[in-house]
Amino acid sequence: MVRFASNIFVHVGRAFLAGCRAVGRISVFAAEGVSHLARPPFYFREFYQALLSIGFFSLPVVGLTAFFTGGALALQIYAGGSRFSAESAVPSIVAIGMARELGPVLCGLMVAGRVASSIAAELGTMRVTEQIDALVTLDTNPSKYLVAPRIAAATLAMPVLAGIGDIVGIFGGYVVGVSRLGFNPSSYLQTTTQFLETADVVSGLVKAAVFGFIVAVVGCYHGMNSERGAKGVGRATTNAVATSSVLIIATNFALTELFFAA
Repeated sequence: MVRFASNIFVHVGRAFLAGCRAVGRISVFAAEGVSHLARPPFYFREFYQALLSIGFFSLPVVGLTAFFTGGALALQIYAGGSRFSAESAVPSIVAIGMARELGPVLCGLMVAGRVASSIAAELGTMRVTEQIDALVTLDTNPSKYLVAPRIAAATLAMPVLAGIGDIVGIFGGYVVGVSRLGFNPSSYLQTTTQFLETADVVSGLVKAAVFGFIVAVVGCYHGMNSERGAKGVGRATTNAVATSSVLIIATNFALTELFFAA
């Protein structure tokens, strides 16, 4: 029994130390990538291509997700509020919920699934085919050329995506509220603007910027450290999506506690 208990502590301790090492490696990797943003040269072509891939091409999935989430949120709030005669709170709760939480979090998760996997697969393939080694041979810093532009693009693009997601999600709630729940269009919009504050929107945009940073760093880290072969690239892609998604949820809790703790 004592031996069994000691084995459990050994495995738990080993997992904890491995997690600490992983956090340390990612932190050092992120610090190195950010440091290159402050030192020339900056590769604007790589930045522009990453901005298109992360920002513009993510608009359809973010917009559709936000629209249907806003509509479903309106239905759920109306169904729950009708038990307490609080149906009139639907517009304000939809707006606040989308701006504070659902907009940035859903946007972060959608972009993590689409972008973190793409970055990890792209850089992992470059690692396997020795293209990153070729950059070093050509006296080009891989972190400056591949990592820094993606970090900058994701950090700048995510607040824009989250802002558009907020608008589309609130519009989805408006469409459902007016067409299905019998709200007056002008009163719905008036209630939305009356209770939505600047702090709600700003907090969501700050969250989105942090989530974009996480997605880019995690995707680049797993891609740059991919193992050899197709399995290594596939494992790096899977780990990038899983890690960035968990970090987004955990960071969202920490930022919510920071912004809105009593």
